[in-house]
Amino acid sequence: MHQYFVCIITNKSGTLYVGVTNNLERRIFEHKNSLIEGFTKKYNINRFVYYEEPHDILAAIDREKQIKGWLRENKIALIESFNPEWMDLSEDWF
Repeated sequence: MHQYFVCIITNKSGTLYVGVTNNLERRIFEHKNSLIEGFTKKYNINRFVYYEEPHDILAAIDREKQIKGWLRENKIALIESFNPEWMDLSEDWF
């Protein structure tokens, strides 16, 4: 059975990135080590603060789109309901 995750990653200045992956640990490693060109590398997005595990890929993509469409304040409320201290959830992974 496949696993899919919707995650939110941030940086020191609070820029938010919402994404979907089927391998959370690999994807966070890639972000932490700036291995992917683009937005997350440019803005040093490397602090993993939120995730969900939808039941399938279509639900994950729909949820990612939903969260991306929210106002910033709603994304912050979601993160803080799950991780009030904004701790890096992958701090001891690598």
